[in-house]
Amino acid sequence: MTIWIDADSCPKSVREIVSRASDRTGVPAVFVANRPVPLRRGRHVQTVVRADADAHILAAIVPGDMVITRDIPLAARIVEQNICVMNDRGTLFTRENIGERLSIRDYMKELRESGAVLSQKDQFGTKERAAFAATFDRELTRLLAHTSQQGTQQ
Repeated sequence: MTIWIDADSCPKSVREIVSRASDRTGVPAVFVANRPVPLRRGRHVQTVVRADADAHILAAIVPGDMVITRDIPLAARIVEQNICVMNDRGTLFTRENIGERLSIRDYMKELRESGAVLSQKDQFGTKERAAFAATFDRELTRLLAHTSQQGTQQ
């Protein structure tokens, strides 16, 4: 199992939560970005710098991994592979909700491009950090339990 992070726009507090969890559990965390990203160093934490971070993540993921990304089209491709994917706000993407997320993303993009809506910076505060931490911990625990069950069955 590996935790893959699309790190180009990942908030510092999310990077810290993931790095600490990686050290605590021994699960590798790979931060992939198109530029170097400042990270809390750990035994199981690494950075990969690639021009196309999304393509690198898609080529590397396997069932049982977890991916953290804000990129909705990337999340949709990961959901198709039955791999756990969530954003840095704690939203878990599933087959049931990814279509709606893509539609909203496309609609908002059209509104911004037409000038009907000004682009606004998302706030990332205590509430968003707590929502991410709760979903991340729940899904990490679930994946670790599933991995250990598979190990005992073999």
